Amino acid sequence: MGKEGTGIFSGLEDLGFTNVNNVELYQKHEKEKTHDGKPKITEDMLLYDKEIVCPVCENKFLARTVKTNGYRMKKKDSDFYIKYDIINPYFYDVLLCNVCGYAAMKSDFRKLRQFEIESVQKNITPKWHGRKYPPIYDINIAIQRYKLSLLNYSIIDSRSSKKAMNCLKLSWLYRELKDEKNEELFRQNAIIGFKDAYLNEGLPIYGMDNFTVLYLIGELNRRSGNYDEALKYLGDVITSRIANKRIKDMAVTQKDLIKETLKHNEAAEKEAEEAEDNNDNSEDKKKTGFFSKLFNSL
Repeated sequence: MGKEGTGIFSGLEDLGFTNVNNVELYQKHEKEKTHDGKPKITEDMLLYDKEIVCPVCENKFLARTVKTNGYRMKKKDSDFYIKYDIINPYFYDVLLCNVCGYAAMKSDFRKLRQFEIESVQKNITPKWHGRKYPPIYDINIAIQRYKLSLLNYSIIDSRSSKKAMNCLKLSWLYRELKDEKNEELFRQNAIIGFKDAYLNEGLPIYGMDNFTVLYLIGELNRRSGNYDEALKYLGDVITSRIANKRIKDMAVTQKDLIKETLKHNEAAEKEAEEAEDNNDNSEDKKKTGFFSKLFNSL
């Protein structure tokens, strides 16, 4: 054996590592800083792993979870979609057991009855092919996980409110992708579910009281162009004596938007009809002028 060097990796020459003394043990990484000189907060800094026990197969797994101080709201849409800065917590809302394939939104994950467990074991697990997800999820991963959650809700015949909320969140994500077709598809399914939940389930639903649910059904219909339906539900909120002022004010705002839209559409239709009439009159005049010239030449 040759004379041992003094480098931190010396003694590894016989193992084939002869030129590794220039390898730095601690590489220097420059942290990106904001304009005020503070380190820039990145998405991975706002995540941690939380141990979860699957209620179906009792497998223990680590779920990527957003820290409570990581939520930074930028804007809230009229259908309650919240836009966040740096990290989108919706991406991490679905818990998934990679062993049996059971998936559900966090608030529902542990709430399973025995027959639902058996349904997952019979209809989900035999078909499930696990996959490894990266430490940071993007919107396409989030959509895939929400769809798997929705499939589980459907297989175990969960309450309509669960399916509706799952569909609503999918419509929000497709809005981010500017995919209007899929946004509309899942919004329509959310409407169906929330209407059924309002009539047949106990309230509140995901923290929403009856007037908030009525407002949401109305607003989703407005966004889908179902203006008569929207006005009916929004009207029930507006005329209520016990609905809180905040939700009533929101309902009034959306009702006014519908009226403006209908007025604009009516004006556009009238303008189009007038343009068509003018075009027809112009064609008639051309024909009259042609025949007039024809007979005058005889």
